[in-house]
Amino acid sequence: MPRTSTRLTFAVLATGAGVFSMLQSLIAPALPTVQHALHTSQSTATWVMTAYLLSASIFTPILGRIGDLIGKKRTMVAVLVTVLAGCLLAALAPTIGILIVARVVQGVGGALFPLSFGIIRDEFAASRVSGSISNLSAVIAAGGGVGMVAAGPIVSALDYRWLFWIPVGIVAVTALIALRYVPESPRRAAGRVNWLGAVLLSGWLVALLLPLSQAGQWGWGSGRVIGLFAAAVLLFAVWLASEARSASPLIDLRIMRLPAVWTTNTAALLFGAGMYAIWSFLPGFVQTPRSAGYGFGASVSAAGLLMLPMLVAMFCSGVLSGRLEPVVGAKKLLVAGATLGAVACAILALWHDRQWQVALAAGVFGLGIGLAFASMANLIVGSVPAEQTGAATGMNANIRTIGGSIGAAVTSVLVTGHLQSSGLPYESGYTHGFTLLALLCLAAALAALLVPARRTARLSGPRASGDTRRAGAGSAAQAQAQAQAQAEVVAPGARN
Repeated sequence: MPRTSTRLTFAVLATGAGVFSMLQSLIAPALPTVQHALHTSQSTATWVMTAYLLSASIFTPILGRIGDLIGKKRTMVAVLVTVLAGCLLAALAPTIGILIVARVVQGVGGALFPLSFGIIRDEFAASRVSGSISNLSAVIAAGGGVGMVAAGPIVSALDYRWLFWIPVGIVAVTALIALRYVPESPRRAAGRVNWLGAVLLSGWLVALLLPLSQAGQWGWGSGRVIGLFAAAVLLFAVWLASEARSASPLIDLRIMRLPAVWTTNTAALLFGAGMYAIWSFLPGFVQTPRSAGYGFGASVSAAGLLMLPMLVAMFCSGVLSGRLEPVVGAKKLLVAGATLGAVACAILALWHDRQWQVALAAGVFGLGIGLAFASMANLIVGSVPAEQTGAATGMNANIRTIGGSIGAAVTSVLVTGHLQSSGLPYESGYTHGFTLLALLCLAAALAALLVPARRTARLSGPRASGDTRRAGAGSAAQAQAQAQAQAEVVAPGARN
């Protein structure tokens, strides 16, 4: 069968990844409605979000690695079918327990991100890889914004179950088109799945993320929180030792030590802390009744509209970054994106008395998200061997999620640590929270400055000619050192 048009391939990748990104935020504004409809408590309803977060964190790097080994198209189709089943189960769920299970199943879709980046690298001409990754990153970032904006109108006009019925149709069509038209990537990584490493990775991720998401209810000094953090440290150490000794590691630690990779991942951790916290707390801020002395008493739909500038800005800047990256380099775009995030949070900390001020800050933050998402993906993809793309980009997404959990947890402490007699947070809690997020984004910009400078990476692909397979416009010595580092990573027999 002839190779399919890359435009159709990109459309399939963008639809799948965009729907998953939308599912991340789509249910959050509707949690009170879900709580009432399924006759459950607020603490139980929050597991609808927590279960999804934990599942995505576990499956993203594992299935990214499996895609590298057995084929990215095959793995992607299986993931889409799994997400379809999860959405169908959620739409029909009669109890909160079944809905939580459905969200665990949906979380498998986190692997769509690394699989999509890997397919682009394998299938697209080298000259189009950077721009396509930027465009896909823009869709992924915008998907989260669409979820925040669309949730209110969907729930008001239909029912919260339509938050899952609509994705059922979209994912079903996407899976069928992917099965028929997306070509199977010819590249394969050598080795096998290190299941011990997968279990240990899952263990320390759950032990870390679970207390971060539940500490507000359990108490930071509770035995469960302290015990899980201790378990996370222990399991992480055992996982590192296991991966270092494995002949076929799940995450090759030498890849993680490449300068462009560890600096980009550090920036992802810090920027993720600011980004997810803004997504979590800014809608609540604008929905706070004016009787609290701040806020606008906005409805869920009105709060979504205030987030609309963020959605538009992140998509536009993500697409624009694909045009700018060959000119200024992904490093400068990451620095700019993180800096814009810091500026937006500073605006929120200083000026939040008018709705236009919040909308302006949301738009500025959206510009930062679009630039940062695209540049992170391009930096990782351009710095690792092709057969490690899925695992490396999956781990980058995971690190960003871990940062988001940390940022949301710490911001929650600042916002809800002292409450008014009405049970609402004080304005100072939000002010301190936005100030912290500004500092985190600023730290992400400083971390991005440590990324090794290079203007663009010409990645090898099936249609790339020999003269395009080069490291970029950096010095010859730097390019040679990078090539040697990657050769050491993939050299056969490097481990016993």
